[in-house]
Amino acid sequence: MPTIAIVAPSGYAPEPANVARAIERLQARGWAVKNFVNHAHKFQRFAADDASRLAQLYQAADDSEVDVILAMRGGYGISRILADIDFERLAASGKLFVGFSDFTPIHLGLLAKTATISFAGPMVCEDLGTEECHEASFQGLKECLIPAPNSLPYTLNIPSLGNPAVNVSGTFWGGNLAMVAHLVGSEFIPLIEGGILFLEDVNEMPNRVERMLLQLHHAGILKRQKAIVLGQFTNYRLSDYENGYDFNAMLDFIRSKISIPIITGLPFGHVANKVTLPVGAQVSLVSDAEQFTLQFGSYPHL
Repeated sequence: MPTIAIVAPSGYAPEPANVARAIERLQARGWAVKNFVNHAHKFQRFAADDASRLAQLYQAADDSEVDVILAMRGGYGISRILADIDFERLAASGKLFVGFSDFTPIHLGLLAKTATISFAGPMVCEDLGTEECHEASFQGLKECLIPAPNSLPYTLNIPSLGNPAVNVSGTFWGGNLAMVAHLVGSEFIPLIEGGILFLEDVNEMPNRVERMLLQLHHAGILKRQKAIVLGQFTNYRLSDYENGYDFNAMLDFIRSKISIPIITGLPFGHVANKVTLPVGAQVSLVSDAEQFTLQFGSYPHL
């Protein structure tokens, strides 16, 4: 099996035992692991100071033994070093970059600046190293990065009720909604025409999700897409003040404002078991009222 490098470009590990547990589980499944994180180097809310976190990315990218670079966790931190990242250097390494949430600017920066495909997938602390083992995340990572010869093209068949009938193809891109909205107007967001935009988020009330979607709408990004695929929006609590305004009411409003279809039910986001998604790959999306399918075109794998 190939070698995974663990890096921490964002927050520090609040429970270092999760990192050790994830390493053991990866090794038990045949992966070799190189851990570039030193928990003693944490600085304020970050895994290390900005310069050290950036240097750690390069150290893993330059290591000839490493095949996959896996983010330890999200939180916050990549925005602080984003303008200093040499995306050409990362892309030239040939490594497969995996993460999500705060890692979204890495995915989108690689795509915008180098047309490099990377992978939205599980991370160490919140997914692979939790006390309860989420086997589907391990399996999804392997199926995407090390596909069996007879398993291509990589296809996800997802049961989900109530979606519109859709049959479109385009570039699959996106990530954490707050991070995508944060990058609007910057050099780090790819200008995708006719794409399929996937989004997820955590700790965001429906009105804040609506506001960020409207930002993408007013910026002209949504009208350039063929479809939006929503992952999971988790860990928020409605109050009595919402007075009937919930996530579904928000979606109804957004659907009234844009003409492109919105698909819901993607098992991705801040949830226990998640699929792994090639960001920047071509994809065919077919949906009906009971399920939808994502069939990906070619992308780099092991």
